[in-house]
Order: sequence, then C-alpha cells, then structure tokens
Amino acid sequence: MQRTIADTLNRLRDALTGPHTIAFLPALCLGAYWYGGENMLVLCALALPALAALLNLAPNLVRRDTDQALQTTDGLTRLPLRARVLHTLDQILDSRDVTGRTTACLVLEIDDFRGMCSTFGDPAGDTILKTAARRIQDVLREHDTVARLNGPRFAIALAPVRCADLETLIQLSSRIQAALAEPYSIDATKIFATCSVGFCMPGRAPAHSGQAFLDAAEIALSDARHNGPGSIRAYSPNLTPRTLEHGSLSVDLGAALENGQIIPWFQPQISTDTGEVSGMEALARWVHPDRGILSPGQFMSDIEELGLLERLNEIVLYHALMAIKTWNKAGFHVASVAVNFSPTDLANPKIVDKIRWELDRFELEPSRLSVEILESVISSSDNDTISRNILALKEMGCGIDLDDYGTGHASIANIRRFAVKRIKIDRSYVTRCDLDRDQQSMLAAILTMAERLDLETLAEGVETVGEHAMLAQLGCDHVQGFSISRPMSFEKTLGWMDSHKRKLAQTPQIGRRAS
Repeated sequence: MQRTIADTLNRLRDALTGPHTIAFLPALCLGAYWYGGENMLVLCALALPALAALLNLAPNLVRRDTDQALQTTDGLTRLPLRARVLHTLDQILDSRDVTGRTTACLVLEIDDFRGMCSTFGDPAGDTILKTAARRIQDVLREHDTVARLNGPRFAIALAPVRCADLETLIQLSSRIQAALAEPYSIDATKIFATCSVGFCMPGRAPAHSGQAFLDAAEIALSDARHNGPGSIRAYSPNLTPRTLEHGSLSVDLGAALENGQIIPWFQPQISTDTGEVSGMEALARWVHPDRGILSPGQFMSDIEELGLLERLNEIVLYHALMAIKTWNKAGFHVASVAVNFSPTDLANPKIVDKIRWELDRFELEPSRLSVEILESVISSSDNDTISRNILALKEMGCGIDLDDYGTGHASIANIRRFAVKRIKIDRSYVTRCDLDRDQQSMLAAILTMAERLDLETLAEGVETVGEHAMLAQLGCDHVQGFSISRPMSFEKTLGWMDSHKRKLAQTPQIGRRAS
C-alpha cells in the first residue's frame, strides 16, 4: 500500500512540475493578479514552489518508512520477516514483462518442532531454528531472499530466473531438506529433524502478486504436512478445497474434545493359549457429525499443532479407566487396557501424578493400565524426564508396552533398563506370515529373543485366520487385528464380549496348551 501511495505522489509531482505546467506559470500569475490583486499574486508565487517541494519530499518519506519496515529482522535468527519476501516477489513480478525473468516462492516448516521443544527444552528449539536458518542460507544463491514467518516456518523468494520449473524446485527443496536433516548437536546430544516444503511455480499462483504466491506456497505446505513428515508439494488450484477442509477440522477440534465427539474406541487383544480376551487397546476416534468416523491420521497432526495433545490424552485415559470399571460390573474381566502415550505426554513432569490420581479415582490397580510407548522413544531417551517418567510408571505397577517393535532401533539394554513388560510386534512382520517363510524366520527370531528376556509378546495387524494360527504355533502370546475385531465403540464392546464368551463355550479350545 505504501508503494502505491509513493507512486501516486510521484505522478502528481511530475504533473505539477513538468514543462507544460512551467510554461503555463506566467499566465497563472497574471490571472492571480487580475482577480485578486497583489495579495493573490504573492500567495500564488509562494504556494506553488511550496507544493512542489512537498510533493518532492513526500515520496521519499514514504519510501523511507517502507525501507525501515523491510529492514526489520527476526531477533532470534537475524532473518528478515514476511514483508521482505512479499516486497521481493512484488518487485520481480512487476518487472517481469521488461526483464523476461520470473520467480518462485517456497515455504518450509520443521516437522514436529513442538514435540522436540517438549522433549529437549525451548533453548534447544532456539538453537535448532538458528542453525536451520544458517543452513537454508548456505543452500540458496546470494540474491535469493529467505525470511522467517512464524515459529519453525520459513519463506524463500527466488532471485530473478529465466525458468523455475517443477524439476528445479523439487531439486532445490530436496537440497534444503538434506541440509536440515543433518544432526543438530546440543549439549552432546544429537537431535535429528525433518522439514516439509510447499512451493508455488510461476503461472500457478491464483493472482499476479507476491501475497498470492506466498499464500499458494503455504497452501501447498499445509497439504505436504498432512501427507507426513518430509513431504514436498507443489501448489495447484485443486489443493485449496482440501486445505480448507483441514482448516475447518482444526477450528472444530477444541469443541469436539470438550463435547465428547473425540473418545476412545476399543480393539480386543486375544490370548493364543485360551482364546479369551486378554486386554483392550484404546484408540482415539472422532465421531464427526458431518464426516462420520475419523481416524487419528485425519486429525492428530492438527491436535499436535494446536497444543491439544495433553487434553486428548486426559480424555482417552479417563474413558479407558471408566470402561474397565463398567466391564467389571458387567462381569467381564479385562486384564488391562493399553493407552498410547506420545513423547510429548511422557515429557510432562506431572504425567505420573496425573495417572496415579486417575487410577485412585476409579479405585483400580496400576496393573490394569498398560502404557504404550513407541520403540523410537526407548531408543532415543537417556536420563531425561521421559526416562524418569517411564521408570516411575513401571515402579508404580503399570505395564510398559513397546509399540511397533521391529521398526526402530531399541537395544536389548534399553528394553532391560526401561523394564518393558511386553513388545508389540509391528504388522509388517505379521502380514502373510502363514505363507512367507522369511516372515516366519523373522518372527521366530523375535519370539525367541522375547522368551529369553522373559517378555510377553503381542502381534498387531492380524487379519487372517492363517496368520492367527501361525503366530500361535510360533509361540506369540497375544494377537490383535481385524481377524478378531475392528476397533469398536464402548457401547458395542459389551455385546461383542458376550458373543465371544459364548463362542468359546461352544467350541473346542484351540491353542498351544489346549489338550
């Protein structure tokens, strides 16, 4: 807007001080004397030069204000802010017809930055941002412009180029990702991070302005982030409706948590020895009034971004423990309910006290709760808050389940140190295990290790009777998956358990200890 005002004042100054106006000046003075006498002549002689001087000074003042705004930098990274990127994009786009050169806009964001700050502390987050800013600058050319937008998000305006095609921008995005993927060394600890990138190519923006380019790149980034960490997306017009849909979900999330739309559903876990229900896993589901049942993959990233993860965990834990009490009253004994705890949850210094308070509230033994943690948490945690919380929960009597076992790098020493009670074998080892000899060999190795370490085992993602039978034959203790039951609402669990109990009573026992 300031640039528009300056241009208008420049045109007005040129019009009033141009040769045609100067040539008309004697006639103007004569007319002033004729109609107003000497007073009007003096006034006219003084006013015209003063007006010309004012018009000559005003654009410079506006331009100085604009330059000061553009020179404002971020206090942490020392990068310019959003205004600089917009100004650069506008300048290149305005001169495109004359220079024949164009530009492109990229927006990138460090993935799970909030989780890293929760785990390693805000000072570590600041160090990551400063290092990331320097690395981005090292990848770019001298005259490319990079700015910090907000949080862990950065914008880039390419210096004028002849061509900015899809292949070029993907290569640039990949180089930036590779630079940011290098480990960050903080207090002798190596932290690894990824970033997602969205960009807008020339000719794809919805309008011919820097703001339109930047908005389009942010829409592409939003789509990339919902496709998982480390994704790259180019803007296209059909992205907008999907992004708006995600945006509307984000708006609804807070209310959905408080009005009971987001609650746990339960998936049974079966003993391969007896066929009886040995546990349940609580899995968050959003019962959306318009879009039906939404799985965590459709809203969990928004939950994390909005800082609602702690509240979600409180709701899931409350409903899980209430379910145990209700099953007890109905005559169904479920040994334990497994609740997933994220690194953000486990980094909360108050998490142990919260869990103890909830167990006391429902008068339940800690052994009725299984705390599920990802294998990656075990492999990356040292003597920090996460480690202390896990050990405190174990000492309190809760079961510690290691989720997605086989996909990370958890050592036997860490499994011992954290007193893991049960490993949950990832479904990638389970699929087609009744038909694939290699799968059987890997499963046998995992189960043998678990037996030697006195660990219970549970196989996830069991989808066929053949997989179920093979796992029982190999010695897996428990199974969970669609072949047994899909996750169901709490109201349906009572009917399902009653039906399952009657089936067991009517059929012979099938299991390793069946006789």
